[in-house]
Amino acid sequence: MMYMRNMHYGIGWERFWGSLCMNITKLFWAVRAGAYKIFYHNIQMPSYIGKPIFISNIKGMKFGKRVRIYPGMRAEIVNAESKITIGDNVSIGQNFHVVSANSNLIIGNNVTIAGNVFITNCDHDYIGSNESVLDNELISKETVIGDGCFLGNNVAILAGTKLGKKCVVGTNSVVRGRFGDYSVIVGAPAKLIKQFNSGTE
Repeated sequence: MMYMRNMHYGIGWERFWGSLCMNITKLFWAVRAGAYKIFYHNIQMPSYIGKPIFISNIKGMKFGKRVRIYPGMRAEIVNAESKITIGDNVSIGQNFHVVSANSNLIIGNNVTIAGNVFITNCDHDYIGSNESVLDNELISKETVIGDGCFLGNNVAILAGTKLGKKCVVGTNSVVRGRFGDYSVIVGAPAKLIKQFNSGTE
């Protein structure tokens, strides 16, 4: 009995320290977000941003209030006409990769994005020449993630995709196209498997 009590005490202590360390880490992430606000005026507080891998043209990004981004983000804003807009109360998991070229890629309010997700609003043109695909022009297409959407782990959202509000995208899905409100989308290539309405549980 004493052993069980001591073991329970040990687990509780580990949880306490784990939670404390995580909160301290998030405090540093909040300081980073505060620096973005001071220097770039592009984020609303309270928010936090884990250490990114790479951000090109940080001024091309706009973050709403209560945005939480875990470490490993790679954001490619190709030129001055390129924008990425992230709404309020958005949670983004680790290793988020987002690319915007020549237009505004929009992530709405109350969106949850799991880890290792890729979102782009552009494709490389491919005309079958001997040139590398990377040497061909970028083709931009409007890409929007609607309010309240959930994107599972390892999802790829391709250029021209428009998700309505409250869509759910299953793990490992590769999405291109337009999907209405309350859609459940799964697969590679992703397909609509169910669509709720606002009154359906």
